[in-house]
Amino acid sequence: MFHTVQKPINLLDLDLPRLSALVSELGWPPFRAQQILRWLYQSRVRTIQRMTNLSLHERSYLESNAVIRRFQDIQSCSATDGTQKFLFRLDDGNMIESMLIPDGQRLTLCLSTQVGCTLDCTFCLTGQMGLQTNLKAHEIVDQVLSVQDTLHLEQHLTSLVFMGMGEPLANVEAVAEAITRLTNTQWGMGFSPKRITLSTAGLATRIHDVAALGVNLAISLNASTNEQRDVLMPMVNRLHPLPALLSACRAYPLRPGRRLTFEYVMLGDVNDSALDAKRLIQLLKGIHCKINLIPFNEFTSNAFRRPTDTRVNQFQSILRQGNLDVFIRKSRGREILGACGQLGVLPSPLVSIQQQHTTSIT
Repeated sequence: MFHTVQKPINLLDLDLPRLSALVSELGWPPFRAQQILRWLYQSRVRTIQRMTNLSLHERSYLESNAVIRRFQDIQSCSATDGTQKFLFRLDDGNMIESMLIPDGQRLTLCLSTQVGCTLDCTFCLTGQMGLQTNLKAHEIVDQVLSVQDTLHLEQHLTSLVFMGMGEPLANVEAVAEAITRLTNTQWGMGFSPKRITLSTAGLATRIHDVAALGVNLAISLNASTNEQRDVLMPMVNRLHPLPALLSACRAYPLRPGRRLTFEYVMLGDVNDSALDAKRLIQLLKGIHCKINLIPFNEFTSNAFRRPTDTRVNQFQSILRQGNLDVFIRKSRGREILGACGQLGVLPSPLVSIQQQHTTSIT
């Protein structure tokens, strides 16, 4: 029998098997597990009393043993381009950031998977923090739940990208469970895996694991030679050198209609030459892919500089001459340190957010 414990269970901390075991221990019918999950992920309730298709007695009994522990301390600030940066405080006091990026009819949320990062890429502000801790699955998903709570009823997130703080494949178990909760259509949030992209700095031995998740894969490349990558991304390239990474990319089992994305952060007078572009064509030959060029987003204490628009356009032109699909990614939220590579510090002004949303499930 399930007994009251000193520290209540956080229902969001339970995956489906563990919640099913809890429901069984309570002596409730098995369908209660998915019923509770629908309240958590589809209705986004913050209290057990909102679960109105459980009897009052069942809610009271569950409430005496469990809680729904969502983010409480939420702050945000906005850029003039409409990009919004969210700051979430974890139970341990650490902070994480997420970015909400509007683009026409699309609304993309950039998710964090770690506090800080296990890697030391020299052009990334998050990497300067070092790794503080891995996020749990529910802390990843709660970024989505909490941001959706702030939107108008007619607004919905259209895309999710695992491109925030941290290296997703260094926390792959929690990321995989988070994706399960985000994509499940029976009790989860129902996102299409096609609308989710996971970005890795290049953990070659774990890239194959992404295929089973069904989401899109992006690789942060940022160099045209192994020696160059040793300087720009020392830790990951020491563990997974460029030849090993590209071999893993060639072996990746792409689903029909999908292709890999390679992200290339352009650093002025470092990796943005015509020779770099020509070498990149040779490196990616035979890989079904597209390339996103990301002009470096500058921040204080970093010596790298953003290349000129002329240099970026010339680089793109050379790649296109090599029959590669290549796009220049617009920098969004730079003024609030919200652009690619800038997560780690949230400037003022901050606005505290208190949002509670619920809908009925019958």
